[in-house]
Amino acid sequence: MRRSERLAFLGGFYAFPGGQLDTTDTDVPVENCSDRETVAAISCAARELFEELRILVARGGEPLTKGQRVSLLDDLESGRMTWPELLRHYGLHLDANDFTFAGRWVTPPFSARRFDTLFFLVNCPSKQQPVVIPGELASGEWITARDALAQWQRSEILAAPPTLHALKTLAKGKGSDLVARFLSIPQAHGEPVRRIEFRPNYVCFPVRTPTKPPATHTNCYLIYTSLEILVIDPGSPYEDEQEALAACIDELIAEGRIAREIILTHMHPDHVGGVNVLRAHLGKNVTVAAHRLTAEALGDSIRVDRFIEDSEVVEISGSPQIALQALHTPGHARGHLCFYEERTGTLVSGDNLLGLGSVLIDPPEGNMRAYLQSLERMQAIRNLSVIFAGHGPAIGNPYGKIAEYISHRLEREHNILEAVRDGVTTTMEIVARVYIDVSPRALAMAERAVLAHLEKLEADGLVLRTDNGWHDVEDQKSLVVS
Repeated sequence: MRRSERLAFLGGFYAFPGGQLDTTDTDVPVENCSDRETVAAISCAARELFEELRILVARGGEPLTKGQRVSLLDDLESGRMTWPELLRHYGLHLDANDFTFAGRWVTPPFSARRFDTLFFLVNCPSKQQPVVIPGELASGEWITARDALAQWQRSEILAAPPTLHALKTLAKGKGSDLVARFLSIPQAHGEPVRRIEFRPNYVCFPVRTPTKPPATHTNCYLIYTSLEILVIDPGSPYEDEQEALAACIDELIAEGRIAREIILTHMHPDHVGGVNVLRAHLGKNVTVAAHRLTAEALGDSIRVDRFIEDSEVVEISGSPQIALQALHTPGHARGHLCFYEERTGTLVSGDNLLGLGSVLIDPPEGNMRAYLQSLERMQAIRNLSVIFAGHGPAIGNPYGKIAEYISHRLEREHNILEAVRDGVTTTMEIVARVYIDVSPRALAMAERAVLAHLEKLEADGLVLRTDNGWHDVEDQKSLVVS
């Protein structure tokens, strides 16, 4: 199924049916299972299958017609009956023998919202056909695992690690060892995934950094072909994280590749903290590249060997052909770069767009007018299919996300301008009026964002900064005339 692009988590990704545990799921008995956690998970899985696909995996439901199952679903969705009540009323029951455990996965470290998910293999009951109900799902189909995997390999779909593992496992056939193959990797037993490949040849490797909340990690990207590897933003200053990243790169090198270059999207510490250590590990032939403004800001702390200019194309030798177009996108930082691959519609966005949290525009390094122009430039990219952000999971609804960012910034700007026109003159007073939706811990960052908006409005000729604070230009003209 393709998840709706409106979903906050993995919108636009392809996945199997499933969802979150409901409070009533724990009230459903499951035969042949005594573990309460597994009982609740099976109940949740059965309910989600019914709600999402109209597939009822329950003993006693075999005689029900298609119309009767639709009526049952209406009872559930309308609230006339809870899930436990529905099962009891119609004489249905769940049996653990119909749900074969196929792994337990937890979300990678880049996510502030934790997911702890149990997977089950389920046979579709005879005479039932799945029907995708619009809402959380955009589409769905029966497809062989081999064909679905081939779609991913052609960069036509996005899939999270548990889905990709399931496709690869099923594609090898259903033999007697199927369950063993599902459970053959540590990640299927709750060990967090470190090497995440939402799209072929693009490895996202989150590393712990002293970044701004809610993020706790910065995404380092390893873009590879059969011959070469590019490393983007090795940001962790912590030794254990540096060692984990180096080990992942060493695995790619052991397969016959060379590490060609370390590229920096911008100069912030949580994106460059591990550069010197990684360069020393990989050897003197590995260069560091960045925009000249990033190199200027870093000074002697990190030696930048090569400048990357706007619209420059970075080609990676080997197969498949990968050519990354550099886009100078200032706003979050003066020397900020994004990288776009036209063949697959992939954009590595650095901190201009995030899969988690919001982007801070902090003057003087940050500039709100430049940032909005950068967003508009990214919005104009043709055939954009995914954004790999500096923090959080990949973004599968790229144009929707960019439009959301632009709309949010313009709404903030409008509200700030209205506050100034109503006589609010200081940044903290504007924060108190406009940023009512942020936590107290984020107020200091909100004040910096207000300053960035005010500087843009000043450049636009709409507000004026005086010794007495910020004022509406029209009001000041009236005062001068009077």
